[in-house]
Amino acid sequence: MSAGAGRTDGPVSRPETEPAGESPSLRERLRALPTFAPGLPTLDPDATPSDPMTLFRAWIAEAIDAGVPLPHAMTLATAGSSGEVHARTVILKDVDSSGWWFATGSSSPKARDLAENPHAALTFLWPALGRQVRVIGLVTPAAPATSTADFLARSEGSRAAALVGHQSEPLTSRQEYREAFACTLAAVREDPTMIEPTWTAYALAPTSVEFWQASDDRGQTRLRYRAVGHDWEKGLLWP
Repeated sequence: MSAGAGRTDGPVSRPETEPAGESPSLRERLRALPTFAPGLPTLDPDATPSDPMTLFRAWIAEAIDAGVPLPHAMTLATAGSSGEVHARTVILKDVDSSGWWFATGSSSPKARDLAENPHAALTFLWPALGRQVRVIGLVTPAAPATSTADFLARSEGSRAAALVGHQSEPLTSRQEYREAFACTLAAVREDPTMIEPTWTAYALAPTSVEFWQASDDRGQTRLRYRAVGHDWEKGLLWP
Protein backbone atom coordinates (compact mmCIF):
# COMPACT_ATOMS: atom_id res chain seq x y z
CA MET A 1 0.00 0.00 0.00
CA SER A 2 1.33 3.43 -0.85
CA ALA A 3 2.65 5.98 1.57
CA GLY A 4 -0.74 7.66 1.61
CA ALA A 5 -2.53 4.53 2.80
CA GLY A 6 -4.52 5.04 5.96
CA ARG A 7 -5.02 8.74 5.18
CA THR A 8 -7.78 10.45 3.29
CA ASP A 9 -5.99 13.72 2.54
CA GLY A 10 -4.64 14.59 -0.89
CA PRO A 11 -4.38 17.33 -3.49
CA VAL A 12 -7.53 19.36 -3.90
CA SER A 13 -8.64 19.67 -7.51
CA ARG A 14 -12.29 20.66 -7.01
CA PRO A 15 -14.40 22.27 -4.26
CA GLU A 16 -14.65 20.37 -0.99
CA THR A 17 -18.42 20.84 -0.77
CA GLU A 18 -21.25 20.62 -3.24
CA PRO A 19 -23.91 23.32 -3.62
CA ALA A 20 -26.74 23.09 -1.09
CA GLY A 21 -29.31 20.47 -1.94
CA GLU A 22 -27.03 18.34 -4.12
CA SER A 23 -25.91 14.83 -3.23
CA PRO A 24 -22.31 14.38 -2.06
CA SER A 25 -19.83 13.99 -4.89
CA LEU A 26 -17.92 10.77 -5.37
CA ARG A 27 -14.81 12.54 -4.13
CA GLU A 28 -16.56 13.55 -0.91
CA ARG A 29 -17.92 10.08 -0.39
CA LEU A 30 -14.47 8.54 -0.92
CA ARG A 31 -12.87 10.99 1.51
CA ALA A 32 -15.46 10.12 4.14
CA LEU A 33 -14.83 6.39 4.01
CA PRO A 34 -13.14 4.88 7.07
CA THR A 35 -9.75 3.25 6.70
CA PHE A 36 -8.87 0.66 9.34
CA ALA A 37 -10.74 -0.25 12.50
CA PRO A 38 -8.95 0.07 15.88
CA GLY A 39 -7.24 -2.88 17.50
CA LEU A 40 -4.87 -3.71 14.67
CA PRO A 41 -2.06 -6.23 15.22
CA THR A 42 1.54 -5.04 15.29
CA LEU A 43 4.67 -5.88 13.34
CA ASP A 44 7.93 -6.03 15.28
CA PRO A 45 10.72 -6.31 12.67
CA ASP A 46 13.17 -7.56 15.30
CA ALA A 47 10.94 -10.54 16.06
CA THR A 48 10.39 -11.65 12.46
CA PRO A 49 11.79 -14.91 11.03
CA SER A 50 14.79 -15.05 8.73
CA ASP A 51 12.75 -15.91 5.63
CA PRO A 52 9.56 -14.33 4.22
CA MET A 53 7.72 -17.62 3.61
CA THR A 54 7.54 -18.33 7.34
CA LEU A 55 6.19 -14.85 8.11
CA PHE A 56 3.70 -15.03 5.25
CA ARG A 57 2.34 -18.37 6.43
CA ALA A 58 1.87 -16.88 9.91
CA TRP A 59 0.10 -13.82 8.53
CA ILE A 60 -2.26 -15.71 6.24
CA ALA A 61 -3.06 -18.15 9.08
CA GLU A 62 -4.00 -15.14 11.23
CA ALA A 63 -6.15 -13.78 8.40
CA ILE A 64 -7.95 -17.13 8.10
CA ASP A 65 -8.46 -17.36 11.87
CA ALA A 66 -9.74 -13.77 11.96
CA GLY A 67 -12.40 -14.61 9.36
CA VAL A 68 -11.01 -12.24 6.72
CA PRO A 69 -13.06 -12.81 3.53
CA LEU A 70 -11.10 -14.58 0.80
CA PRO A 71 -7.68 -14.25 2.47
CA HIS A 72 -6.18 -16.34 -0.34
CA ALA A 73 -7.30 -13.92 -3.06
CA MET A 74 -4.36 -12.04 -4.58
CA THR A 75 -3.81 -9.58 -7.38
CA LEU A 76 -1.50 -10.98 -10.05
CA ALA A 77 0.17 -8.37 -12.26
CA THR A 78 1.88 -9.41 -15.48
CA ALA A 79 3.23 -7.74 -18.61
CA GLY A 80 3.92 -9.33 -21.97
CA SER A 81 6.63 -8.37 -24.43
CA SER A 82 4.74 -5.17 -25.33
CA GLY A 83 5.17 -3.88 -21.78
CA GLU A 84 1.42 -3.38 -21.30
CA VAL A 85 0.57 -4.31 -17.71
CA HIS A 86 -2.41 -6.49 -16.85
CA ALA A 87 -3.78 -7.24 -13.38
CA ARG A 88 -6.43 -9.61 -12.14
CA THR A 89 -7.40 -11.47 -8.97
CA VAL A 90 -6.46 -15.14 -8.68
CA ILE A 91 -6.41 -17.66 -5.84
CA LEU A 92 -3.31 -18.70 -3.93
CA LYS A 93 -2.87 -22.49 -3.95
CA ASP A 94 0.12 -22.92 -1.64
CA VAL A 95 3.40 -21.41 -0.45
CA ASP A 96 6.46 -23.64 -0.24
CA SER A 97 10.16 -23.60 -1.05
CA SER A 98 9.32 -23.14 -4.75
CA GLY A 99 7.32 -19.99 -4.10
CA TRP A 100 3.74 -18.74 -4.25
CA TRP A 101 1.48 -21.06 -6.29
CA PHE A 102 -1.46 -20.32 -8.58
CA ALA A 103 -2.91 -21.98 -11.68
CA THR A 104 -4.53 -21.14 -15.01
CA GLY A 105 -4.85 -22.43 -18.54
CA SER A 106 -1.67 -22.00 -20.58
CA SER A 107 -3.70 -20.31 -23.33
CA SER A 108 -5.09 -17.61 -21.01
CA PRO A 109 -3.96 -13.98 -21.32
CA LYS A 110 -2.01 -14.17 -18.07
CA ALA A 111 -0.21 -17.32 -19.22
CA ARG A 112 0.63 -15.71 -22.56
CA ASP A 113 2.10 -12.74 -20.70
CA LEU A 114 4.19 -15.07 -18.54
CA ALA A 115 5.44 -17.00 -21.56
CA GLU A 116 6.77 -13.73 -23.00
CA ASN A 117 7.90 -12.22 -19.71
CA PRO A 118 8.15 -14.41 -16.57
CA HIS A 119 8.48 -11.43 -14.22
CA ALA A 120 5.31 -10.91 -12.17
CA ALA A 121 4.01 -9.44 -8.92
CA LEU A 122 1.42 -10.50 -6.35
CA THR A 123 -0.46 -8.35 -3.84
CA PHE A 124 -2.49 -9.48 -0.84
CA LEU A 125 -4.67 -7.04 1.12
CA TRP A 126 -6.30 -7.92 4.45
CA PRO A 127 -8.06 -4.68 5.51
CA ALA A 128 -9.45 -6.10 8.76
CA LEU A 129 -5.88 -6.57 9.96
CA GLY A 130 -4.42 -3.46 8.32
CA ARG A 131 -2.01 -5.64 6.37
CA GLN A 132 -0.68 -5.89 2.84
CA VAL A 133 1.91 -8.24 1.34
CA ARG A 134 3.70 -7.64 -1.97
CA VAL A 135 5.63 -10.42 -3.70
CA ILE A 136 7.85 -9.89 -6.77
CA GLY A 137 9.71 -12.58 -8.68
CA LEU A 138 9.98 -14.99 -11.58
CA VAL A 139 7.19 -17.40 -12.50
CA THR A 140 7.84 -20.97 -13.63
CA PRO A 141 5.30 -23.56 -14.85
CA ALA A 142 5.10 -26.82 -12.95
CA ALA A 143 5.50 -30.34 -14.33
CA PRO A 144 2.40 -31.77 -16.05
CA ALA A 145 1.72 -34.21 -13.20
CA THR A 146 1.58 -31.35 -10.69
CA SER A 147 -0.75 -29.37 -12.93
CA THR A 148 -3.05 -32.37 -13.45
CA ALA A 149 -3.22 -33.02 -9.70
CA ASP A 150 -4.11 -29.38 -9.10
CA PHE A 151 -6.90 -29.51 -11.67
CA LEU A 152 -8.43 -32.70 -10.30
CA ALA A 153 -8.39 -31.23 -6.78
CA ARG A 154 -10.77 -28.46 -7.89
CA SER A 155 -14.51 -28.70 -7.32
CA GLU A 156 -16.80 -29.95 -10.10
CA GLY A 157 -17.99 -26.44 -10.84
CA SER A 158 -14.46 -25.04 -10.98
CA ARG A 159 -13.32 -27.80 -13.31
CA ALA A 160 -16.32 -27.21 -15.58
CA ALA A 161 -15.64 -23.47 -15.63
CA ALA A 162 -12.06 -24.11 -16.76
CA LEU A 163 -13.08 -26.70 -19.34
CA VAL A 164 -15.57 -24.34 -20.97
CA GLY A 165 -12.53 -22.41 -22.20
CA HIS A 166 -12.53 -19.31 -24.44
CA GLN A 167 -11.23 -17.16 -21.58
CA SER A 168 -11.33 -13.42 -22.40
CA GLU A 169 -12.80 -14.04 -25.86
CA PRO A 170 -15.91 -12.03 -26.90
CA LEU A 171 -19.20 -13.63 -25.75
CA THR A 172 -22.38 -13.29 -27.82
CA SER A 173 -24.81 -13.70 -24.92
CA ARG A 174 -25.01 -14.82 -21.32
CA GLN A 175 -27.31 -17.66 -22.42
CA GLU A 176 -24.57 -19.02 -24.68
CA TYR A 177 -22.28 -19.28 -21.68
CA ARG A 178 -24.96 -20.86 -19.47
CA GLU A 179 -25.58 -23.58 -22.04
CA ALA A 180 -21.87 -24.26 -22.53
CA PHE A 181 -21.28 -24.41 -18.77
CA ALA A 182 -24.24 -26.74 -18.16
CA CYS A 183 -23.07 -29.09 -20.90
CA THR A 184 -19.50 -29.12 -19.58
CA LEU A 185 -20.60 -29.64 -15.97
CA ALA A 186 -22.63 -32.68 -17.04
CA ALA A 187 -19.57 -34.07 -18.81
CA VAL A 188 -17.41 -33.56 -15.70
CA ARG A 189 -19.96 -35.38 -13.55
CA GLU A 190 -20.04 -38.24 -16.02
CA ASP A 191 -16.24 -38.45 -16.16
CA PRO A 192 -14.60 -37.15 -12.93
CA THR A 193 -11.14 -37.84 -14.37
CA MET A 194 -11.60 -35.37 -17.22
CA ILE A 195 -8.83 -32.78 -17.30
CA GLU A 196 -8.21 -29.51 -19.09
CA PRO A 197 -5.08 -30.26 -21.15
CA THR A 198 -3.74 -26.70 -20.99
CA TRP A 199 -4.23 -26.38 -17.22
CA THR A 200 -0.94 -25.33 -15.65
CA ALA A 201 0.20 -24.73 -12.11
CA TYR A 202 2.72 -21.91 -11.69
CA ALA A 203 5.10 -20.96 -8.90
CA LEU A 204 6.34 -17.42 -8.37
CA ALA A 205 9.83 -17.67 -6.87
CA PRO A 206 10.25 -14.40 -4.96
CA THR A 207 13.14 -11.99 -5.26
CA SER A 208 11.42 -9.48 -2.96
CA VAL A 209 8.65 -9.82 -0.37
CA GLU A 210 7.31 -6.80 1.46
CA PHE A 211 5.10 -6.81 4.56
CA TRP A 212 3.09 -3.67 5.35
CA GLN A 213 1.36 -3.12 8.69
CA ALA A 214 -0.89 -0.19 9.59
CA SER A 215 -1.38 0.85 13.21
CA ASP A 216 -4.06 2.47 15.31
CA ASP A 217 -2.20 5.80 15.36
CA ARG A 218 -1.96 5.69 11.52
CA GLY A 219 1.74 5.07 11.59
CA GLN A 220 2.96 2.32 9.27
CA THR A 221 5.67 -0.34 9.26
CA ARG A 222 7.16 -1.68 6.03
CA LEU A 223 9.52 -4.63 6.18
CA ARG A 224 11.14 -5.94 3.01
CA TYR A 225 12.95 -9.21 2.42
CA ARG A 226 15.32 -9.26 -0.56
CA ALA A 227 16.86 -12.40 -1.99
CA VAL A 228 20.67 -12.31 -1.84
CA GLY A 229 22.00 -15.55 -3.28
CA HIS A 230 20.41 -18.33 -1.22
CA ASP A 231 19.80 -16.04 1.77
CA TRP A 232 17.41 -13.23 2.65
CA GLU A 233 18.29 -9.67 3.60
CA LYS A 234 15.76 -7.83 5.78
CA GLY A 235 15.35 -4.06 5.92
CA LEU A 236 12.83 -1.38 6.78
CA LEU A 237 11.37 1.00 4.19
CA TRP A 238 9.92 4.45 4.67
CA PRO A 239 6.11 4.23 4.47
